[in-house]
Amino acid sequence: MLWMNKTMGITDLERRVVEMLLSGNHSTLETLRAQFAVSEVSQREFTGVGFFTHFAIPPDAPRVAGKRSFQLGDVHADIPGLRLGADFILFITEGAIDFLEGFTHGDDQWPETVDTFRLTYVHTVGAVVRGTSRERDWEALWRVLGP
Repeated sequence: MLWMNKTMGITDLERRVVEMLLSGNHSTLETLRAQFAVSEVSQREFTGVGFFTHFAIPPDAPRVAGKRSFQLGDVHADIPGLRLGADFILFITEGAIDFLEGFTHGDDQWPETVDTFRLTYVHTVGAVVRGTSRERDWEALWRVLGP
């Protein structure tokens, strides 16, 4: 069951995850960074094993060309109390940042507060996680973003 948190400011974890997801030298990422700079948290929902943070993007903010819809999801967090950590997916809908999903693995519950965490990039082969690293898998990212 979802429940909402009335605190609408972005958390440090959310901010740092989105910054990592949007890092890189690509026009799509540049556009999304411009959106994120003027975004506001409009809603936050907790599921027990994760959360959805929805963003409001002003109508005059730039949009990704072609109104593309896709996801960026190569950031992992090691968080005390979560055996397998947490992963994140940023959803872009019709060229604009829509929401960030964070989720645990197995039966771990999302912690009440997250003050300490370590972020890394996830490296995969197909759907299998190869490992994590401070360096991004640029080839995998270009497959999502295109030229």
